[in-house]
Amino acid sequence: MTDEIMTLKEVADYLKLAEKTAYRLAAEGKLPGFKVGGSWRFKREDVLKWIEDKKKNALINKKSN
Repeated sequence: MTDEIMTLKEVADYLKLAEKTAYRLAAEGKLPGFKVGGSWRFKREDVLKWIEDKKKNALINKKSN
């Protein structure tokens, strides 16, 4: 994996979300990120792991229904 750091805009673009939605998810602790000087930053590997975790949870929920 890479230690690439992404901005809020980059994460929003990558996830195909509005920046406001990405900001809200980060602020609520639902999207893994951290603040540097008041601006959100995200490690690419953390975002990719978050996506995989969401996919696993969706499969588990689908199987239990």
